[in-house]
Amino acid sequence: MDFISDNLLTILILAPIIGAMLTLAHQMFWKQEGQLKWLTLGFTLVNFAVSLLLFTGSAPAGGYMFEKNVPWITAINTNYHVGVDGLSFWLVILTTFIMPIAVISTWHAVEKKATAFYVFLLLLESAMIGVFVSLDLLVFYLFFEASLIPMFFLIGVWGGENRIYAAVKFFIFTALGSLLMLVGIISIYYIYADQTGFGGSFDLVSITNALKQGQMSFAGEWAGAGTLLFLAFALAFSIKVPLFPFHTWLPDAHTEAPTAGSVILAAVLLKMGTYGIMRFNFAMFPDQSREWAWLFIALAIIGIIYGALVAMVQPDVKRLVAYSSVAHMGFVVLGMFSFTETGMQGAVYQMLNHGVSTGALFLLVGFIYERRHTRAISDFGGLANVMPLYATIFVITAMSSVGLPLLNGFVGEFLIMVGMFKSTVLPITATFNWNYNATMLAGTGVIFAAVYLLWMMQRVFFGKVTNEKNKHLTDLTWREIGLIVPLVVLMVYMGVYPKPFLARTQENVQTIEKTVMKSAGGDVVRSTSDCKCEDEKKKEQH
Repeated sequence: MDFISDNLLTILILAPIIGAMLTLAHQMFWKQEGQLKWLTLGFTLVNFAVSLLLFTGSAPAGGYMFEKNVPWITAINTNYHVGVDGLSFWLVILTTFIMPIAVISTWHAVEKKATAFYVFLLLLESAMIGVFVSLDLLVFYLFFEASLIPMFFLIGVWGGENRIYAAVKFFIFTALGSLLMLVGIISIYYIYADQTGFGGSFDLVSITNALKQGQMSFAGEWAGAGTLLFLAFALAFSIKVPLFPFHTWLPDAHTEAPTAGSVILAAVLLKMGTYGIMRFNFAMFPDQSREWAWLFIALAIIGIIYGALVAMVQPDVKRLVAYSSVAHMGFVVLGMFSFTETGMQGAVYQMLNHGVSTGALFLLVGFIYERRHTRAISDFGGLANVMPLYATIFVITAMSSVGLPLLNGFVGEFLIMVGMFKSTVLPITATFNWNYNATMLAGTGVIFAAVYLLWMMQRVFFGKVTNEKNKHLTDLTWREIGLIVPLVVLMVYMGVYPKPFLARTQENVQTIEKTVMKSAGGDVVRSTSDCKCEDEKKKEQH
């Protein structure tokens, strides 16, 4: 048991790789493709079970659970350094939870090159877990890039009619952003060596400790370099989110990807961008994060409204859900850059919400596509008459995405808007508060979300069955029910009782708030209520 505890994160990373190797060996020696899905499912289920051991760990104050730090390439002082804290804990669990669901969703859908398909799924799981647990910048970059390759092939080989276009577009966008981040990582290595005199380092803990102790700084003469590095990291992560205007690869990738690819892309891969900003940008560049917050808040609000408006006019159900992701991830970015505990807690919670709700929507779209081989809204109508169970679960999932109270989406969006409303990151004058206006503009996205989802459901599920091909559709099978019910249960549980999730992330969010919201003189930036109290005192004195 001590061996498992000491190497838990390494086991989570290596288990899918071992599964991929055994899958290849099975095909080479036994050539029974029918068993590949069972083998892949078995490894993803085992990995999920192993990941539940994370609940047994406890991190020291400001530290990491299950930390492993061993030399890797000594010539450049890079280590295999992994660990989990509140910020990454639920994302690792979400990854291992989603993977078995993604595998089962392809049970009857993969008709060609099944061996390669399941190998890429397992390799993708390993890379995604590696991203969330890496504490060395170079190791993080390698996992970040490694996650790109399996998804590229999943879209390009098993995708829809325009799969090559979508896969190449996805690769170009994300690879170019990642290369800028690599330049930034190398620059930090030499800046650390120059300022501390200890030699270069890629270790995130060493870098952040040097910044806290004043041994390293991106202020003063290094402020310009700090800004460029901040923007290099932020661009790479913004493309991954994706944040407007870097979002154009997402609708194509989602639309053309197979169901499993869409589910993983929505549930996990997009979170690598928002996680990266909170883990690296906020920790290493707090001054620049605060200085450029106005830009990210503006782009987030544009993305929220733009994504919702474009979703309204989509004729394809899957493309509509894809554009809704642009809007929902805009809410996550808004909460992050509010730099309030409430807003950032909401942002982390909304990452999980989006993974559950939008992942479920893509599953449901995949179910109907397997039956009708079309996703055009105009080809449906009255499905509630012939598929009542499917329609019921779809409505619940859509309401979760809208943010209906007692479902998970409400908690995340409410916390984000309250956090932004209380924020002081945007200018405040005696007569005008930009934080209030940003909150109100973002709130329109919730209204627009209700419009495009309710209108879509009205056209797809209600009224009379007008298309003869829809009259004999079968309702959900037991396999499909088993896939979707755990996600629906999570939507309700997270909407009714969010405390266990928020408690895990609270300490890390508070640390980020204290790190970022410092003025040049070292004082914590005051809250809106503090500013109001001072204004009232001045009026009384006058």
